Amino acid sequence: MEILQKFLPHQAVMPCFELLKSNQVHLKIVNERHSKHGDYKKKINGQHQITVNGSLNKYRFLITLIHEIAHLIAIEKYGSQIKSHGYEWKYTFQLLMLPFIKPEIFPNELLPLLAQHFKNPTASSDTDAHLAFALKKYDENHKNSTHIHQIQNGEKFKFRGRIFQKIGLKVKRYECVELSSGRSYLFNANAQIDLV
Repeated sequence: MEILQKFLPHQAVMPCFELLKSNQVHLKIVNERHSKHGDYKKKINGQHQITVNGSLNKYRFLITLIHEIAHLIAIEKYGSQIKSHGYEWKYTFQLLMLPFIKPEIFPNELLPLLAQHFKNPTASSDTDAHLAFALKKYDENHKNSTHIHQIQNGEKFKFRGRIFQKIGLKVKRYECVELSSGRSYLFNANAQIDLV
């Protein structure tokens, strides 16, 4: 519980602790991974292990933790053949998150975005641009960050050590060209970048 208090909103600590305990989860808080916020796996010995990035702000940490617990519970209830982010997982995730979507846990500005997102939760909250951008406001480095939707078409930027040029919006994501290879990539609107 002491460790959870460092990573979760105060009112979410006890319910999360109970979920971890009742499902016999070994929780590992790990260094930041760019490819994912967390993951769940059942080890060969039958132990349930969830990892969550320790660099996440407390609201994203909570959503990620419940996301991974939903994987565990959905697999236990419906079997291992279900789609990882299919109907069974979505339904389980909705049920698990419902008690947390309240002003004692989340800031008021996030509540309507969470309510909208959890009508049909996606594999990553990052694909919901409005929610992802609102959650980023609670990151430690938010004030000094620039996001791809804030720059003009044609501007160059650096992302994970590579240099790109923004082309324009394609449906919900921005098409950008990596200058060294000429290859096109799609970026979420809330992708954090460095200006060149």
